[in-house]
Amino acid sequence: MTRLFQFFILVTCISLLSTAHAGSHEYRPSLIREQLINTRQCPGCTLIYADLTLTNLSGVNLSGANLSEADLTLSNLANANLINANLSRATLSKTNLSGANLSGANLDSANLDNTNLTNANLINANLSGAMLVNANLRGANLSGANLSGAMLDNANLMRANLTNAKLIDAEFYNTDLSYANLSGANLSRTEFIGANLLNATWINGKKCTDRECSNLR
Repeated sequence: MTRLFQFFILVTCISLLSTAHAGSHEYRPSLIREQLINTRQCPGCTLIYADLTLTNLSGVNLSGANLSEADLTLSNLANANLINANLSRATLSKTNLSGANLSGANLDSANLDNTNLTNANLINANLSGAMLVNANLRGANLSGANLSGAMLDNANLMRANLTNAKLIDAEFYNTDLSYANLSGANLSRTEFIGANLLNATWINGKKCTDRECSNLR
């Protein structure tokens, strides 16, 4: 009986040690989230499917991080470093990304409805298929960005830089593009129904003289 009991204890200990060892390599987004909030530093970290709703992450360094399908609804990411971050299919609705650096970031099919992206850096970012309805992109730099198939209805892109951007099949219904720069952009099958293009720079580098840019389109 004593030997059997000793054998049972030994097996239990081995099992616990194995579990602890496995747990040390387990993906634990809650711990990463805590680290992120406390240190504001998590470059290259993995936060797939992470729940970061209503979180103050202003000024954080998430460059190269994987936030695919993460939920950042109503969070504050003002002035955050998201260079080359993966935010594909992430939910960023009503998120504050003003002044954030998203250059080279992957935002493919991301939800950015009603998001604040004023003065954000989106140079060469991938926003193909992204939802940007009612988003505020005033003064944002989207030079070289891919917005193919993106929906930007009722968005504010006043004074936005869209030079050399790929806007194939993108929708700009009732969008404010006044004073925006579209020089060199690819406008294949792009829709501008109801958009305001007054004083925008058209793809040929010339100025639009009215809301419809009828002098150049």
